[in-house]
Amino acid sequence: MARRDPGDPAVLMLTGCRNSEILTLRWNEVDRTADEFRLRDSKRGPHMVPLTTPVPKVLDGIEHVEGNPWVIRSKWRGIHLPNLTYYWNPIKAHAELEGVRIHDLRHSFASRALALGESLPMIGKILGDTQVQTTARYAQLANESVKASGSRVGDSIGAHIAPIEP
Repeated sequence: MARRDPGDPAVLMLTGCRNSEILTLRWNEVDRTADEFRLRDSKRGPHMVPLTTPVPKVLDGIEHVEGNPWVIRSKWRGIHLPNLTYYWNPIKAHAELEGVRIHDLRHSFASRALALGESLPMIGKILGDTQVQTTARYAQLANESVKASGSRVGDSIGAHIAPIEP
């Protein structure tokens, strides 16, 4: 497998984790048997993050440096990378995503989960949010999802009050 740069933001995109949670993720917090991250130092305290199918593949591509506990390590031994700006800016420029912040990956994860039918409480649990209102801020619905949902509801009601004649 090709090696990934330790600052690759793929793990952020695939988990919905906070930037700080990934930057401070230690190898001993990666539980491959349970398919989860067991974060000790999350914003809201200890938190479990389920590993989506591609995450172990991404992790396999990150070199585990002996004596350095950090998944996203710095070039200096024993410390984690302080931020992902160096890696994010070229990705953002290449994809022509001017104005998109790395934190927006968390918003995208939540929005995609909502579009796939996950409930706000479930999304909040995955993201480690303690308040549904916090999750609702992240989970902005895509227009297509709103239209499809509205159509399903309207069609269901319409079938009972205004049946379409064959």
